[in-house]
Amino acid sequence: MGGMGLSDSWATTAVTGTRMSAVDFVLRDLQQAIDAGIVRVGERLPSEAALAARYSVSRTVIREVLRSCESLGLTVTRTGKGTFVVAERPSRMMFDGFSAANLMEARPYIEVPAAALAALRRTEQQIETLQNLIEAMDAETDDKVWVGLDATFHVTIAEASHNPVFANILATIRTALAGQSGHLNVQPTRRAASNQEHRGICAAIARGSAVEAEDAMRFHLDQVKDALTESIVEPR
Repeated sequence: MGGMGLSDSWATTAVTGTRMSAVDFVLRDLQQAIDAGIVRVGERLPSEAALAARYSVSRTVIREVLRSCESLGLTVTRTGKGTFVVAERPSRMMFDGFSAANLMEARPYIEVPAAALAALRRTEQQIETLQNLIEAMDAETDDKVWVGLDATFHVTIAEASHNPVFANILATIRTALAGQSGHLNVQPTRRAASNQEHRGICAAIARGSAVEAEDAMRFHLDQVKDALTESIVEPR
């Protein structure tokens, strides 16, 4: 595994002769390697195929392990870039009772379909509300006010889906969204980028294009995920 910065002693034992499930074995071994600093914070893990070969397990097992690592806040997978270690131990970064990992895991399954439905069902008044929120965010200089507007933007999209399940979920996690937004948008370029991403989402919804609205929201959430990863890794 040359060039990956991993110790030769890491995971040299195949999953054999043990009563533990393959997933449990690999997860425990990987957690121990991260906790011991053998796999360091900020490093990219080997590919699924390389990990499967290293542990002599299927890629299905590795996918389950990586999902568990991300849920624990140990790693973050960045689309097209790989899986990165972001903490030695399960993440304690919390926003209104929800971990950062929980939010990153759940939001795409809520907000992407909500944006698609909003494109098909929104009213003209809701489009106007979204556009006004964008203009207000562009002009706002107070960080606390801005993150409140940001949360309102996302809640409004859920409301525009006219699916009360999506609307209620976003209303429930509104404070968590604002907390996460406040954490991220101290980064010098993140706020301007977020405003631009919001414009793309709003424009797609206004055009009535469900596909474009999905793509725009998915891109925005991917950028949020990347920014959160950087906020965890860079201080170290």
